[in-house]
Amino acid sequence: MLKLLEELVTSVANKTCFWKKVGFTMLQRTGFRSFVWTAVSYQLKDRLKLSPSASQFVSSIAFFPWSIKPLYGILSDCIPIRGRKRIPYLVIATLLSLIPWLILGLTASLRNSKVQLMIFLSVQNLGSAMADVVIDAMIAEAVRVERASFAGDLQSISWMAMALGGICGSLSGGYALSNLQIEKIFLLFSLLPTTQLLSCGFVKDNFVCNKVIPELSTSNGSLAMNGSVMHDDNLSADKSKTSTSRRKKSQKKSRNGAANTSNVQTLEKNGSLASRWFQSLKMATYTLFRAFRQPLILRPMAWFFLANVTVPNLSTVMFYYQTEYLNLDASFLGTARVVGWLGLMLGTFIYNRYLKKIKLRRILMWAHVGLSSLTLLDLVLVSRVNVAFGISDKIMVLCGSALTDAINQFKFMPFLILSGQLCPPGIEGTLFALFMSINNLGSTLGSFGGAGLASILSISSGSFDNLFLGIAIQVLCTFIPVAFLFLIPKEATGISA
Repeated sequence: MLKLLEELVTSVANKTCFWKKVGFTMLQRTGFRSFVWTAVSYQLKDRLKLSPSASQFVSSIAFFPWSIKPLYGILSDCIPIRGRKRIPYLVIATLLSLIPWLILGLTASLRNSKVQLMIFLSVQNLGSAMADVVIDAMIAEAVRVERASFAGDLQSISWMAMALGGICGSLSGGYALSNLQIEKIFLLFSLLPTTQLLSCGFVKDNFVCNKVIPELSTSNGSLAMNGSVMHDDNLSADKSKTSTSRRKKSQKKSRNGAANTSNVQTLEKNGSLASRWFQSLKMATYTLFRAFRQPLILRPMAWFFLANVTVPNLSTVMFYYQTEYLNLDASFLGTARVVGWLGLMLGTFIYNRYLKKIKLRRILMWAHVGLSSLTLLDLVLVSRVNVAFGISDKIMVLCGSALTDAINQFKFMPFLILSGQLCPPGIEGTLFALFMSINNLGSTLGSFGGAGLASILSISSGSFDNLFLGIAIQVLCTFIPVAFLFLIPKEATGISA
């Protein structure tokens, strides 16, 4: 793993134009958020006395802003602020991330109200999601400017930085919960967005004119990827079409393109600033919709959405079980998250070294088989079989956390790289955000499904009799996405060949 980090740093060092952008990414996209969100979990459980299903419902609502990321992308791509598309939005996003923690840390009545706490957590996630969109756009721009083969390195650096931040956040978060009050943790965490706010002044953001975003040019239902044009297996071009039909279509597209160019020029010359913004938003939305309709984008996104929404998420229920039934303390759970972040780094390393040229369908199939197998560890833990064999609960939790995060990364890395390569100029923030929001929305709905399942099975704080059945249902649901792997292009690998 150290060798991988050395290779990534060397690769970036050879591209000096990336230094500021990568450094800023490492600061902004940090997993240090785990420092404060562990405290939020305890606030919901111990201070507000919420049931597992209610706590998971509140958390799911609070994380909903991550499911509408394309909205932030469209705004930053189409409406520059004082001639800048990135830094002003990062400043706004960072303020939205900072202010809620200060208010919650200073006001006990807001912190101890379920509804008000949920609102402030939602605002905080709105700021974090908006910042994430802008950073994704900066990465996509860098990938587009450089050769495509660097995409994997840049994404790997970003996720390695996130994992390192997660390790620090989990270690310090567990220690803080054992020694500090939750409100002080909220105030202490506000130092991170404050540092991020100050760092915005050190990143170069090119000046842009208030021009209408050009329309994405695609043809024949295909998109360029990895230096070639890939078509879906079941949607290949019909070779029996006549050349006359092709010429007619080409002429029609040429006329439409000329008309759109004329409209853009007219608006740029005569339109007001508001009308130019409106037209830019309109064309970006149309471009996004047109790009989204491409089978190469639509079908993998559909699979990734199904892979999350069809599997009920019982993570909050397991948190209650571990803290109330197994009596695992906050310090140990922080250590478990550290092991999980190490698993994420291990997954990134293994993918970049051994898996990046393997067919995506095969990676995803074995990833879900692995996830279902690891979920069986939770069944063993809940049934107490591990105790009969002399295996401690802590060992079971640590192994499950590390291996699950590693295998999840086998699913995530190829799609991150693929989405970065498919972002067209002008809407890179929007399209990348759309991809990520599909994943986030699926995860949110999966969390709602887990909360509903826990409610149906009457799993509550202090009553975990049906938790075994809930986990068994989760194991079975993990195999559902495998049946939809035909949505993934057969030859896709996710990075340049």
